Formats: sequence, C-alpha cells, structure tokens
Amino acid sequence: MFQIIGIVLLFALVFGSYIISGGKMGVITHALPHEMMAIGGAGVAAFLISNSLPVIKGTLSGLGKAFKGPKWKASDYRDLLSLLFLLTKTMKSKGVIALESHIEKPAESSIFSRFPKITKDHFAVDFICDTLRMMTMNLEDPHQVEDAMEKQLEKHHHEAQEPAHALQNLADALPALGIVAAVLGVIKTMGSITEPPEVLGGMIGGALVGTFLGVFLAYGLVGPLAARLKAVVDEEGAFYRIIQSVLVAHLHGNAAQISVEIGRGSVPSGSQPSFLELEEALANIPNEA
Repeated sequence: MFQIIGIVLLFALVFGSYIISGGKMGVITHALPHEMMAIGGAGVAAFLISNSLPVIKGTLSGLGKAFKGPKWKASDYRDLLSLLFLLTKTMKSKGVIALESHIEKPAESSIFSRFPKITKDHFAVDFICDTLRMMTMNLEDPHQVEDAMEKQLEKHHHEAQEPAHALQNLADALPALGIVAAVLGVIKTMGSITEPPEVLGGMIGGALVGTFLGVFLAYGLVGPLAARLKAVVDEEGAFYRIIQSVLVAHLHGNAAQISVEIGRGSVPSGSQPSFLELEEALANIPNEA
C-alpha cells in the first residue's frame, strides 16, 4: 500500500511542481514515446544480457513481492515455533526413531500437516528435515551443525537476493542510458541547425527529456523498488534463521520449550509473539500431536 502511495506522490509532486512553475507538459509528452523507447528498451536489453533466466523470472515475481511485503506474517512465526517445538519434543521424549517417519516423508507427517503454509515452503521443510536427519546420523556437535546450517542459509539468501541486485544494477544503468538518449537528441538537433530558434528549442528540450527520464526512473522508481525488494528478502530470511536458532539450542541439550523461547528472540520485532502468546500457542497443540 505504501509503495503505491509513494509512486502516486512521486509523479504528482515532480510533475506538479514542474507545471506550477510554468513548465509545459507538451514538450515532455511529445518526446516521451521515443525517449522511453530508447531508455526503456536499452534498459530491458541490458537487463536480459546481464542476467540468467531464473534471475529474470525471480525479478518479475519479486516486483509483486515488493508491493505485497514479506510472505511470513505474525501467525506464521507462531506456527513455525510450534512446529519446531513438536519436532524437538518428539525427538527428546521418544528418540530419533520416532522422528524418522516425519522427516523422511514430511508431506505425510502428522506434525508437518498441521502447518500447511510452512509445508508449502520447500526450503523451510528441507532445511528442517536435512538438519534433523544429520542429528539422527549422530552428528551431535552443535558447532558443526550450526556451521552446516549457516552455509545453507548463506547460499539460499544469496540466491534470493539476486533479483534485488539485478534491479539495482538496472537502476544504476538508467542515468547513463538517459544520457545516451539525450545525446541522440542533440545529434538530431545538430542535424537541423538551420531551423528557427523556436524549433531548435523544442528539439533541445526533447533531448533533455532523455536525461530527466533516466535519472527520474533510476532514483525515483527502480532504485527504491530494488531497496524494498532487498528489505523484504532480508525479513523473509529471518524466518529461516529461527529454525537454526531453535535446532542449535536443542543440540545444546535445552528442553523443547527453552529452545523455542530462544528462537522467539530471533523473530522480527513487528511479528514477534509475546512470551504469553507463545505459551498459549504451545498449550493449544492437541496432545495427540
């Protein structure tokens, strides 16, 4: 919502101030189609040249994410802590054998099936199951497990951030592409140097529209969207950090409730459940879980 409001304000204030100060929109609207074709076309071409197909697809879906915000809400963090509580409690009270059926076939697990949104996130499920599988294979050194989890998180986060980096690279290129469009406009103007001053003035004004568009799109639109997408990916990454915190705490020998309390401290402040809210969520888990 705030992103849409920001875009509306961006166009209203920039072009409103231009009109109020006596500027004529005719010059901009006349030059806009071909200047936008040069700048936007060159930007899209450069974007395609510099990125792989997965990054291109990720950027297109990432634009929607920049407007929608992180997919994990406060209730999802409570569900994650509840899921990890059930898994660590089962492992501690019933042993690794009781856990094997859940981590080998999470889609059929009575524990995972209680949290369908988390189960649909393949990385979260694989991350949890792979780590617990290491524990069942007697890899019980908390430092080794934490190091292995850290490498997985870094890899996933790096790949998730690639669309934001691609957008930022496009934003960095747009001012230069605007200059390219402006230079072409100047070349066109110089080819008509015998025209009267009022014609040359319109042609020069049209050429400067290219420089304006490049800078305007870079710093007013594409750059902020790249920053927003990066922030959303960073916040979503915190979801997976909680998994690391809880499972490493479990390996240190803490009780399941203590482990999830440690994980609760890693939840982003805006979505963090209180101690009592988490207690209530854990207490409401059916006994047959």
